[in-house]
Amino acid sequence: MIYQLSVPAVAEDVEEFRVLEWHGAPGHAFETGDLVVELETHKAVVEVRAGRPATLRKSLVAAGDWCKIGVPLAYFSDGADEALQDEDKAGDLTVEFEII
Repeated sequence: MIYQLSVPAVAEDVEEFRVLEWHGAPGHAFETGDLVVELETHKAVVEVRAGRPATLRKSLVAAGDWCKIGVPLAYFSDGADEALQDEDKAGDLTVEFEII
């Protein structure tokens, strides 16, 4: 299955964030709890960790880019061989947020 990673609103007054660093390139397999990406808001740096095993298939936002909350950041899948043609039907990838 294809999963979409997007950032939900974590605080009422946070409307945008910047991608600081991806911790894997397309094809990288993440396990539950692995650090996927670091984000920055005007209030904090946030670590996004995988909530389940998944393979990064396509990054949609480059490091250094600012985005609005809710914008898709990347696509993941259960396996590296799954076709990305079903991106429009992507489910949400469960993530854990840690403020550092």
